[in-house]
Amino acid sequence: MADKPTVGFIGVGFMGHGMAKNILKGGYPLVVKGNRNRTPVESLLGMGATEAASPREMAEQCGIIHICLGNSPQVEAVFHGPDGILAGAREGLIVVECSTADPVSTMKLAAELEAKGGRLVDAPLGRTPKEAEEGTLDAMVGADDESFARVLPVIECWAGNINHLGPTGNGHKMKLLMNFISMGYAALFAEATVLGAAVGIAPSQVRKVIGGSRLSNGFFETFMRGCVGREAEVHKFTIQNANKDLRYVNSMAADAGVVNVVASAVRHYFNHVEAIGKGGDFVPFVTDHVARLNGMDMEAEAKK
Repeated sequence: MADKPTVGFIGVGFMGHGMAKNILKGGYPLVVKGNRNRTPVESLLGMGATEAASPREMAEQCGIIHICLGNSPQVEAVFHGPDGILAGAREGLIVVECSTADPVSTMKLAAELEAKGGRLVDAPLGRTPKEAEEGTLDAMVGADDESFARVLPVIECWAGNINHLGPTGNGHKMKLLMNFISMGYAALFAEATVLGAAVGIAPSQVRKVIGGSRLSNGFFETFMRGCVGREAEVHKFTIQNANKDLRYVNSMAADAGVVNVVASAVRHYFNHVEAIGKGGDFVPFVTDHVARLNGMDMEAEAKK
């Protein structure tokens, strides 16, 4: 390990645990900063990782830090303050920001880190915790060429499909486009499945017919395994996280002066579910809420 930089990891949750595990498997010394859930932290410590008391301490120890958190305010919090990354940052530090974040926030943090002699690489993720554990995630990377070359061997530990999209910020922009498309699918599949049930086409029939046609895709398959097959954890991405991403999409469109009728419409379903206190449900189960709006029980319909 002597020739490899020490890698830090903040946010070892659904996605981060598998990523961090695969960095360790790649032979990199690993330092983690856990949250309230100690289970993934203890798992990684048992594999040989060490633990930092604060992001500042991690920045003082590490050459590369990964961040995998839920939203931009959480990312900003680990950068700022007396115990933040910026307080411990030194020349040459690279922060790989893997959250799905607001590009405006990303660029602000990049400038603050650059003033300390560091670089920010945005590398948001595609796919699910299953692929995180397997080391086969998608990575959408925004970075200057030199920083990309430095972090690529580490990213290759946890990603199987890596796209360098240009300068810092482009990774998060691409990720928002991806999540807009996927949540658009979710809203469309949910509404079509409920409409089908209302007119006498069982959800299982929608799943079979569309799943066997050219309209099928990987997202359709896992979505239907959730809402029709009732597999509770097949797609472990919460509605509140999806709604956050849709807010960022709409904000990005407004900042660009782009008309975004579909993105605004898609957000209505997710916003409604979060507003009634069900934002912790996983995305395929937005179908249950669309069904309730129409006086139906999707679990009962799925049995037909």
